[in-house]
Amino acid sequence: MRLTKGTDIALRIAMRLAVLGDTATPTTREVAEAVAVPYTHAAKVVSRLQHLGVVEARRGRGGGLALTASGRTESLGRLLRELEGAGDVVGCEDDPPCPLRGACRLRGALRQAQEAFYAALDPLTIDDLVGPPTAALLLGLPQTPTKES
Repeated sequence: MRLTKGTDIALRIAMRLAVLGDTATPTTREVAEAVAVPYTHAAKVVSRLQHLGVVEARRGRGGGLALTASGRTESLGRLLRELEGAGDVVGCEDDPPCPLRGACRLRGALRQAQEAFYAALDPLTIDDLVGPPTAALLLGLPQTPTKES
């Protein structure tokens, strides 16, 4: 199974914010640069993470991004289910639809495999992902200095 690019970006952003903790509240642009993703993609993902209650975003002077307490302890499997949506692994109903869809057993088997994938991630949290040696690597990512007005 392959995760969407949006989910990949969401995990990178959440992990970066997890290691920064309460010591820094970077902007979306700063986090995008640190995890090497386009700002426009990061902004869309931050909005989604905010909607899910994983990230808090404050505007204005002294604002920035922070991982919420529930974002730190949320089940990784549940988070991925939310980010990925309820779609099938294969496009049985695409245009044109698969001619086997009426009697295919593959679709059900792939759904089971997808759920097993998520279930394997259920016990993990973002905090679990950022332990050593990952934390040091995430903290070493380049930071863009904040402009002072």
